[in-house]
Amino acid sequence: MKLLFLSVGKPHETYVQSGIEEFTGRVGKYFPVSWQLIPAPKNAANMSELALKKAEALAILQQLQSDDYLILLDERGQQFNSPGVAQVIQQRANESCKRLVFLIGGAFGVDEPITKRANTVWSLSKLVFPHMLVRLILAEQIYRACSILKNEKYHHV
Repeated sequence: MKLLFLSVGKPHETYVQSGIEEFTGRVGKYFPVSWQLIPAPKNAANMSELALKKAEALAILQQLQSDDYLILLDERGQQFNSPGVAQVIQQRANESCKRLVFLIGGAFGVDEPITKRANTVWSLSKLVFPHMLVRLILAEQIYRACSILKNEKYHHV
C-alpha cells in the first residue's frame, strides 16, 4: 500500500520543513509515501470562498484515482486516538488498498463533492491549526500509527 499526503496550499514553510521531512522519512520505512502539494489557483485572492473551493476541488479530483481510499482531514470529522489511527491504516492494508490518501484542504475547507468522495473524515482536534502545522502533525501521527502496528517503542500508553 502506498500513502499519499495531499495538501492544498503553499510549499512547506522552513519552520516546519525539517520536521515534515523527518517524519515522512520515518513513515517511508513502513510504506512508500509522498507529498503532493496543490497550489491555490492563480487568481485566488480575487475569488469568492465558494469559487475558490470549487477550483480547489477540481485540482484535488485530478490527483485522485478511482480506487484511492481518501481520508479527509476536517475539524468536523471523527476523532481517533493514536491506536485508532493505526487500526484504520491496518484495515486498509488488510483490504489490499493500493493507495491511502490523506487530504488537507484549503483555507476554507473543501467543496461538497470532495467531502462526499472521502471514505473517512478525520478531525485531528477540535482546535483549528495552521495548515503547515497540520502537515507536520499528520506526518508525525502516521509515523506513530506505523510504530504502533509494529509494536515499536515510539508510542507510550
